[in-house]
Amino acid sequence: MPTTKKESFYFGFMMCSGMVIVMTFYNLFLQELFGVIPVTGIIINLLLGFIVAFSLDLFIVGPVARKIAFSLPIKQDKPIYKILTMTVLMVLGMVLCMSLYGLITAAVMDSLGETSLWESYASIALKNLIMALPLQLIIMGPIVRYVFTKYVKKNPTVNMTGTVN
Repeated sequence: MPTTKKESFYFGFMMCSGMVIVMTFYNLFLQELFGVIPVTGIIINLLLGFIVAFSLDLFIVGPVARKIAFSLPIKQDKPIYKILTMTVLMVLGMVLCMSLYGLITAAVMDSLGETSLWESYASIALKNLIMALPLQLIIMGPIVRYVFTKYVKKNPTVNMTGTVN
């Protein structure tokens, strides 16, 4: 979908925003933290989660997922195959990384309980994957692609020198 670095930035920003909001509230629900954490704590959690997720998307998971996706023997002539491959790879990478972020956050807040770190990480990652993959494939991906093509991709912008981007 995005063809330039600027477009990739906007697309990633939109996708991370939506996914972080939904996944943060999903994890708060799973941990039964509604009413326990104040609204300011939730906002801070959302902001920190977004910063971590967007950084991972731009610098680690996104580039690795693209490299893997374009090295796989998929039919390049059908956009749906590229979209699905990229989506699955991005979700897997982000779930693995953001679950580690969640594990670290839980450890800092001393809310892991008696399970081992490995068991806690596996549990967090599995629960996040169960939510994130359908969310991305069915809801967030189509919405962000629609908004991106309608408002970002089709609207050329005029830069400071007066030329159209």
